[in-house]
Amino acid sequence: MQDITPRLTFINLLTENHPQAMAWVRGGSQAPRLSGLVKFYETPYGGVLVEAEIFGLPNIAEAGSSNFYALHIHQNGNCSQNFTRTGDHYNPTAAPHPDHAGDLAPLLGNQGYAWAAFYDKRFSIQDIIGRSVIIHSQPDDFTTQPSGNPGTKIGCGVIRFAQ
Repeated sequence: MQDITPRLTFINLLTENHPQAMAWVRGGSQAPRLSGLVKFYETPYGGVLVEAEIFGLPNIAEAGSSNFYALHIHQNGNCSQNFTRTGDHYNPTAAPHPDHAGDLAPLLGNQGYAWAAFYDKRFSIQDIIGRSVIIHSQPDDFTTQPSGNPGTKIGCGVIRFAQ
């Protein structure tokens, strides 16, 4: 008999259920081919399961390439003016970087494609509705205050309730 573990619960959420929130991410002037979807699922463990599938990352033409890209939730859900209006990282408790709620696991791009799934208990679905998901041009260094020195914003999507 197989015990139910969080992993099995997460697999079921990803394959059998609909997300409660989503962000359609599009690229800006530095990565116009970038696009993808970030999904947010409520879990029975009090946290959120995040799944991201991104296409058109800047290393698409580099054979065998693997590059990391910072992935963050930003305060404002305004992707206009080449993403300059998204504000700072979502940080409701004024925690130092990288302990704030907006600092997510990085994406690993392989010839322009990235897929990631991870669990986070620092926010709820309701906390992030109307905020933005940002993909940065560089990896997060997990040290530099206040945001990890992740480079420029190359992709943005507003988090909305799923239909």
